[in-house]
Amino acid sequence: MSFKLGVIGFGNIAKAIITPFLEQELIKSNEVICLVNSKKSFDNIKKFYKYDINVFLASSDDAKLIWDCPTKLLSIKPQHLENIEEINTKRSSNNIIVSILAGVSLKTLEKKFPNHKCVRAVTNIPITIKNGLTAISWGDRINNDEKIFVRNLFKNASKVFEFSEEYLDIFLALTSSSPAIIALIVDALSDGGLNGGLSKEISEELILDMILGTILMLKDSKITTTDLKNMVTSPGGTTISALRVLEEKSFKSALIEAIIAATNKSKEFN
Repeated sequence: MSFKLGVIGFGNIAKAIITPFLEQELIKSNEVICLVNSKKSFDNIKKFYKYDINVFLASSDDAKLIWDCPTKLLSIKPQHLENIEEINTKRSSNNIIVSILAGVSLKTLEKKFPNHKCVRAVTNIPITIKNGLTAISWGDRINNDEKIFVRNLFKNASKVFEFSEEYLDIFLALTSSSPAIIALIVDALSDGGLNGGLSKEISEELILDMILGTILMLKDSKITTTDLKNMVTSPGGTTISALRVLEEKSFKSALIEAIIAATNKSKEFN
């Protein structure tokens, strides 16, 4: 059996990408080979993952088999990239590396993997519930058939965008870092409910449903954020009192600066 897809690292994001691919039978489980660093990860995949993929420790002799795969998903921590060494087998020339490593540029990937065509992708944590956002930037040598295969890797669990590489850092800041900001906002608002006498559990439920309803209203009604703000803000009312406090605390400016900081940090890795 020849392997069609190699997965270097098999954390939550890689699992979210590969599982729908297997569910829809776009690839067979015995055509997937996965490398992991730890015995714990190896045992967990063997024991708990519902598909019987081929999995090996990166330190094993069998690990070199992954370099025969025409397409490889690189899903390790960026700081571990230096530990990966390309093996130039007869099949490796012009094969594809799809990297989801934050901030690692196509130029760096192409230098690290000279016998591979390289693709850089940025995705976010909601991909684990099949509601992600993914941006793809193509290396120069990728052909149309290869682009279709790579898009299919992501489109079953996320909405896919294609950008030139210069926009991937801001995409990462807006989509990959911002879920943590949203979680912080939910936590803070629910603490406000706690201060008003509600339980934390009820407060969080109310905030989450409010956010969901607000987002659906913005998306489905095609109204602007300014329109929505004006709809719920009356003279001398509760909402304008809340907005005034946020303005005094430079809330909007802080959010803008947070996105700028995340973008700049991503650029540092390039």
